[in-house]
Amino acid sequence: MSREIISTDKAPQAIGTYSQAVKIDNVVYLSGQIPLVAETMELIEGDIAEQVRQIFRNLTAVAEAAGGTLDDFVKVNVFLTDLGNFATVNEVMTEFFKQPYPARAAVGVAELPKGAEVEVDGIMSLAK
Repeated sequence: MSREIISTDKAPQAIGTYSQAVKIDNVVYLSGQIPLVAETMELIEGDIAEQVRQIFRNLTAVAEAAGGTLDDFVKVNVFLTDLGNFATVNEVMTEFFKQPYPARAAVGVAELPKGAEVEVDGIMSLAK
């Protein structure tokens, strides 16, 4: 089993004791991303749709650093402080993912880091 830490300056740097992603053999576990802008480490301004777009731009950067793309995602977890935003997340995801879609869970939470309204993490499977 090979283990590789994935890191890129094109996505927000970790704000805690974690890595942006960890690759084990051909599976990549991507840490949760909130709508931070990598260059400023500040939350992006805008509505929930723009926040979700920023998250998927961040996840794209980490996926590329690991040698993959969003097409390689097999599982996505979405954490929302307001499940009323679920339909917007679905809509934005169609901008970034194509069928067949990855498996997904959406969970309502009370609070997220830095006061974010949404966080997304995922698992990728890369071709051997």
